[in-house]
Amino acid sequence: LLSRKRHTNVEILSLMEEERIQVDSCRDTDDFMIGLPTLLRDQHYQYLKKGLRHLSDAYECLDASRPWLCFWILHSLELLEEPVPATVASDVCQFLARCQSPTGGFAGGPGQYAHLAPTYAAVNALCIIGTEEAYSVIDREKLLDFLWSLKQPDGSFMMHVGGEVDVRSAYCAASVASLTNILTPKLFEDTTNWILRCQNWEGGLSGVPGLEAHGGYTFCGTAALVILGNEHMLDLKALLRWVVSRQMRFEGGFQGRCNKLVDGCYSFWQAGVLPLLHRALFKEGESELSRHQWMFEQKALQEYILLCCQNPTGGLLDKPGKSRDFYHTCYCLSGLAIAQHFGNLDHHQEIILGKEENRLAPTHPVYNICPEKVAGALEHFLKLPVPDDSRHVGGFTGIKPPAAAAPSHEPQS
Repeated sequence: LLSRKRHTNVEILSLMEEERIQVDSCRDTDDFMIGLPTLLRDQHYQYLKKGLRHLSDAYECLDASRPWLCFWILHSLELLEEPVPATVASDVCQFLARCQSPTGGFAGGPGQYAHLAPTYAAVNALCIIGTEEAYSVIDREKLLDFLWSLKQPDGSFMMHVGGEVDVRSAYCAASVASLTNILTPKLFEDTTNWILRCQNWEGGLSGVPGLEAHGGYTFCGTAALVILGNEHMLDLKALLRWVVSRQMRFEGGFQGRCNKLVDGCYSFWQAGVLPLLHRALFKEGESELSRHQWMFEQKALQEYILLCCQNPTGGLLDKPGKSRDFYHTCYCLSGLAIAQHFGNLDHHQEIILGKEENRLAPTHPVYNICPEKVAGALEHFLKLPVPDDSRHVGGFTGIKPPAAAAPSHEPQS
């Protein structure tokens, strides 16, 4: 009986090997190209264009995430290389100006309390628009005051005054501070050490020290350390092992945590970490790094997004059977862009699954807006002086939490 089982296993392995050889040989022929998936560009464009002007009552639950909707849609459009009319861009600027709090930072909607998550989304959206009108919306001095009001003695940040602390806030703070040229060493004193404590025995990063590693938190912590210039202080090999293990062998997409299902949004949150790791390891002198591709199966991820995450009428989704939404549209397309583009301006290669029409614009792996928009924002704001933060002592400004606060929260995944 045991001999028969061993014989059967050998036969199965032989059949699998034959199938693998057939698939590999098929990939080298034109016949394979005929059956490759197509990015439904026009359907996605129509879905996004409509959403920027009008949302159904189903989006009422995101009333406290309105700058996020602006960012998700604008970033998706820039990845598709679809221009936004100047009048629409100006309307977005005026709306986001109404979301800016009198005490600094941006709220989830007009008249709400300032919160770091929509602040990040609003700054990114304004940088994508990239006009003088867009840049002038941001009150940099009050934004710096707002960041100081959230700073904690251990180096962490609250998401809003009186709110929760996790690694998202450190990333959001570092991102908006660096893009708008208000990043000061004093503001981020001890932040690096706090983020490093979030890396656990698994290799990934958790929301706060001592918890389970999670894809979104891992990206936020890693990207924040890149902004602060301290990514080399992570256990890079352990982090690499954890992230690449989150790409599912069968689906090709990424899961967010160990023993969880694949989710389209982690196409960015997980895959976006790998360009950061690649560059960090390169700076460490790793000689065996590829100069042609990232350290994950880029075509497999493209297959998952194009085959499993597209709604035929436009928009992208978590997985088959789920509904489309602007969040997953943004992060599926962001992950697709990461999977298609390798390198930087000096050394750039493309790995496009299917026809050239599937190609997206590249996205910056730290800020998740297109690289030229990052360059434009930095060029503008670096001409301006860094606001003085010498009046801030001990990381507190004396701002008290508002009574009966209704903080805005971005959607979780």
